[in-house]
This record gives sequence, C-alpha cells and structure tokens, in this order.
Amino acid sequence: MDPYILNFTPTGMIPVREMTPHVPIEPGEIIEQTLEAIELGANMIHLHARDPQTGLPTYKKELYAEIIGGIRKKDKDVVLCVSTSGRNFNEFEKRSDVLNLNGELKPDFGSLTLSSLNFNNQASINTPRMIQDLAGAMLERTIRPELEAFDLGMINYAKYLIKKKLIQPPYYFNLILGNIACAQPNLLSLGLMIQELPDQSLFSAGAVGNPQLKINLMSLLAGGGVRVGLEDNIWYDEQRSRLATNTDLVKRVVQIGSELGRRPYRPKEARKFLGL
Repeated sequence: MDPYILNFTPTGMIPVREMTPHVPIEPGEIIEQTLEAIELGANMIHLHARDPQTGLPTYKKELYAEIIGGIRKKDKDVVLCVSTSGRNFNEFEKRSDVLNLNGELKPDFGSLTLSSLNFNNQASINTPRMIQDLAGAMLERTIRPELEAFDLGMINYAKYLIKKKLIQPPYYFNLILGNIACAQPNLLSLGLMIQELPDQSLFSAGAVGNPQLKINLMSLLAGGGVRVGLEDNIWYDEQRSRLATNTDLVKRVVQIGSELGRRPYRPKEARKFLGL
C-alpha cells in the first residue's frame, strides 16, 4: 500500500465545550485522544494547548511541555508539531515561547502560517516580519516549519522564504481549503495549489468545516496526506446531524484510504519521509 502522512489536529483554537463535548481541552484529554489516534494510524500531531481553567487557547510552553511529555512517554516516534498561531496572540515572545522547549520536550515542527487571513469572525495577523522571525527561530532551533497555506499567495510566499534561506527542504505543507476568505474546497483549487508547490515539497490537505472529508479524499487520490480532526470540523456528516469525535474522523479516513490502496506511514517511516 502507498503510505501517507496522517496529520491529526485534536483541539485547535475554536471548538469549546458549548459547541461539542468531544473536544479535548485539558492536557490529559489531549494526550489520551492523541494516543488513541496514533493507535488508529496518526503519525503527525498538530498540537494546540488550552488553559485548563478557562478552556481558552494558551501560548505557554509549560502546558505544551505537559502534553508533549505525556505523548512521548508512550510514543517517542510520532511527529509532534506545535502551534505558533497569531489568531489570539501576536507578540513574537508569546508565539515563539513553545519553540524554547528542550530535550525530549522539543517539538519536531512548529506551525508557520504564510500570510495574514480573515476567518468568519476573526483575523489571524501574520506580518512579513513575524513570519520571517518565526521561521528564523525554527531554523536556529532545528525545528521544522509546518507551512500552512490557505491560498496560492501563501505558497508563493513560501518560495520567497526559500530564496531568503529561512526554510530548508523537504518542505512540508498543510493545504487548508474552505475558509471564507481563502481558496475554496474544490478539485480545481486543490489542484492549483498542489501544482504551485516548490520542488522537494510534501503535502497534506484538509478543509474547514463540512468539506473536510471531501478534501481529505481528493488529497489521497492526488498522492498526498490528510489533515483531520476536531480543530477543523466538529461534525461527522454534512447535514450536521451528528457531532463527531476525533476517533470517528480518524477511523473513517483510514478506512476509506485503505479502500484506495493507501495506509498511514508508521511514525518511524513518517520521520524519515519528512526528513527528520
């Protein structure tokens, strides 16, 4: 079977208990659901930390350390990526805080959104200076950037970072479609984004909301990986009649991938594929 990256996104910054009881908030819940996903085939984890008291996103490396330590206690091979999102915090010191973890707590990847963008009710501000400073910090710390592209322009900006020698191959992209102000979740948009990727690029694709599964399947058919989890979509079906669990979403995409003759990389294989 042809292997692929299964990038699991358990929590994100938006889902809260009022929206779904299934979203993991506390470190122990994130650890537990991540380990379950690894058992099902997840080989790369895109982590967000939440304040256990408020349930809101936090940048603090101490909480990330608790989550990373809990995962690596059980699985030392799975690829771990931490968020440096600018949606809630836009000071470099806060956004880069998690990049300062050391030893077994040091993440393999850090997210790097390649431009500013508008979500439905909120902006994510990523100035050129912030993007380059975060890329430079990751390069200095030998943490790989998880390049988040929501449209073609962001892929072009990645090429600019390559010219400035701020990112090194192989380049791993998360292509995220369906956001209101970005590339829409259809075959043409995904194909154009894949076509524009620089040489020596690897990619996974996902979508915001209902089209998550559709874009996952398109990516698998195109030879890429998938990004899947409650961060991007809390519903199991497009009619929104059933709230999903992370296990539901991971299990379904693995089963369908199997029917297409594809399987997730084992974590050690994923590390080699991603150039770690």
